[in-house]
Amino acid sequence: MKQLYVRFILFFAFIALVSFVPDHFLLAEHFFLKKGDTLSLHLLLGENLAGESELHYTAKQTTKFNIYEGKKVTDLTKVVKDNAQPLLKYNVSNDGPVLVSLNNNELNEIPREDFLAFLTEQGYDDIADKLKNSNALNFTEKCNRYIKTLLTVGDGGGNEHSKVVGDDFEIVLKKNPYKLNYGEDLTATVTFKGKPYDGPVWVYIKASSGNIYPQKLNTDPQGRVYMNISREGVYMLRATKFEASKGKEADYESWVASYIFSFRNHDDEPNTYKEFGFGDKH
Repeated sequence: MKQLYVRFILFFAFIALVSFVPDHFLLAEHFFLKKGDTLSLHLLLGENLAGESELHYTAKQTTKFNIYEGKKVTDLTKVVKDNAQPLLKYNVSNDGPVLVSLNNNELNEIPREDFLAFLTEQGYDDIADKLKNSNALNFTEKCNRYIKTLLTVGDGGGNEHSKVVGDDFEIVLKKNPYKLNYGEDLTATVTFKGKPYDGPVWVYIKASSGNIYPQKLNTDPQGRVYMNISREGVYMLRATKFEASKGKEADYESWVASYIFSFRNHDDEPNTYKEFGFGDKH
């Protein structure tokens, strides 16, 4: 009974920690656009493609915000106003895939006991032993997010899906998912500070029914993961990295890379934003 109680404590400590640093992800109202259409893009807060609320644009937390369409690159930090919601309204002018990349970071305070329990449970014993000598009541985490989303305009081709934007933590698709058929395979590469990432990559698929289907993949020595496109919906690839901080502003540092796109095997155009339960607000 005592061991079971301890497991419950560790489990809820882990949930408490996760709640401090939920996902930020970019969701387009429509992933399938026509030339001249307006892209409406929302920044959502939630866990594993389960959106809980919509965020305003925060300029001071944003380190990069670009849109790539054809040979055109637009620095959106010079366009989007602070506190904007939805995050972006943008007229697309080229056929083919369009990539949006947003980087942000923030500092979070996490209670000591919750944090140490999480470290032990997740196998970060070296970091836990180091921090146990501290008298701090809370520990500070710096979370760095590298967020991508891909949509498509018309039936044009292009290579924006595989564009390397130079992020510290980056996911790159090797094929255009909007050109794939049901049952085909898709490869992605994951790099951390220019080197192949060695670790798990989670794939979450949110169907129009609202159901979310998770799958855990592991990278090969080249940082590649392989998945089968076998279900219609919104896909998110997500990888995380965790280390003791080398700087003075935080006790530890985390990195989160995510990449979202949509797949459909028919001609019906879903209103993705409504499917996520946020209605047709904009």
